[in-house]
Amino acid sequence: MNIHRRHILLLVLSVITLGFIVLSIIVAIYPTLAIDLKFSEEIQEHQNKFIDMVMYLVSTPGYMPESVILVTVSSLLFFMFKYKKAAVFVLLTSLSGLVSTIVKALVNRPRPSKDLVRIVFETTQQSFPSGHVMFYVVFFGFLILLMVQLEHISKAFKYIVIVISLLFIFTIPFSRIYLGAHWFTDVLGGFLLGLLSLYLLSWLYLRKRAGKEEAPVAETE
Repeated sequence: MNIHRRHILLLVLSVITLGFIVLSIIVAIYPTLAIDLKFSEEIQEHQNKFIDMVMYLVSTPGYMPESVILVTVSSLLFFMFKYKKAAVFVLLTSLSGLVSTIVKALVNRPRPSKDLVRIVFETTQQSFPSGHVMFYVVFFGFLILLMVQLEHISKAFKYIVIVISLLFIFTIPFSRIYLGAHWFTDVLGGFLLGLLSLYLLSWLYLRKRAGKEEAPVAETE
């Protein structure tokens, strides 16, 4: 990476970090914001049982124990096909849950209440940032990175994984707001913190690689 690109990357990361810090302070001081109420009102304007089901299904991979199963099975698949480093780092995406839990405790913002929004599915823990959004950005974002980096995987399979991953990443914010689990600023905070976590994980994964991960080969020893 040349110096110019490095400076741009540093600037982007700094803006994201500063944005997340400022947002955290704002929601800690003002738990209920007009912009949050407006977004929830717009997203929840059209309601029916079918949309309820679709939005719940979008959120399902982020609940427990589904998220643990998703990460574990994905890691095992990479391990079975001899992509051992990728398998380990897929497991590390689960640490996003620990990070979001710590930040939730520090900010201590309450969940949206029934007198302000429609609660489709009851949730626990504090509200900011959205753990679902953060997990989706980190886990599915890292899957996209692997599909780009790893060789000897069919293009068709790569495209399928990338499209599904992008679909989850960009629909989960609407799902969390529609279900009444989070405010707009919660999902925004989860997205920003998820991007920072994804960058760190990706940097650790790529930094010692001379090139793309070699194709798995049988041991001859």
